[in-house]
Amino acid sequence: MKSLLRSPAVVAVLGFVIWSWMALIGRTTRWRVEGVEGARQALTPAGPGFVLAGWHETIMLMPSGWNRSIRHWPERRAPTAMMISLSPDGEAVAAAVERLDLDIVRGSASNKKKASKDKGGLRAIADASRRLKEGGIVCMTPDGPRGPRRIASAGAVTLAQRAGATVVPYAVATRPAPRLDSWDRFILPLPFTRGAIVFGPPIPCPREADVDGLRDVLQAGMEAATRRAEELAGYRPPRESAE
Repeated sequence: MKSLLRSPAVVAVLGFVIWSWMALIGRTTRWRVEGVEGARQALTPAGPGFVLAGWHETIMLMPSGWNRSIRHWPERRAPTAMMISLSPDGEAVAAAVERLDLDIVRGSASNKKKASKDKGGLRAIADASRRLKEGGIVCMTPDGPRGPRRIASAGAVTLAQRAGATVVPYAVATRPAPRLDSWDRFILPLPFTRGAIVFGPPIPCPREADVDGLRDVLQAGMEAATRRAEELAGYRPPRESAE
């Protein structure tokens, strides 16, 4: 199966299908967008870019923020890239994302096992750090590639520390949205729905800061952005249990 998924012909076909679906979702969804100004202010004229952190379950929705907003920002000084794992199923996603005029960083910033095996993680960190220092934006999933679901690892904040950059929590939601029975409850978005894109407040990540503390701040920021995106998309907030 792995060799089949890496076949150039299969990758090309799947990449086209995924790209077509992403484009259809982006163009037919009734979007509401919040937090753009705060994210744009993180792109200073001579400073680094930022890490855009979104949950793994929203991979099919992530490019909507690029098409709807980011690609039109005059503050961008370098190409925007998306970090995609080296797993076989990442091949088709990478092929789809490239059609969106986004660069690809292959590897995982938080997969230590893979980094020690073939240096995929180390190469990804080096490439992403260079892009950030040049003023680019790097999108990654802090709970990917294997979870736990909606639990941010330290990968995003350590990458930002290395480049002297910030992390921007990023949440995208649509309603209705079927989900797969996978570890991340992967979203399969539908066209002609209601959706929201939320950029949370940027999180500075100075080198001297405690990594665990920054990770906790990112976790809180991701949760807040996700709640807001789901609220804007029409989901009701969960009821708090009675004391």
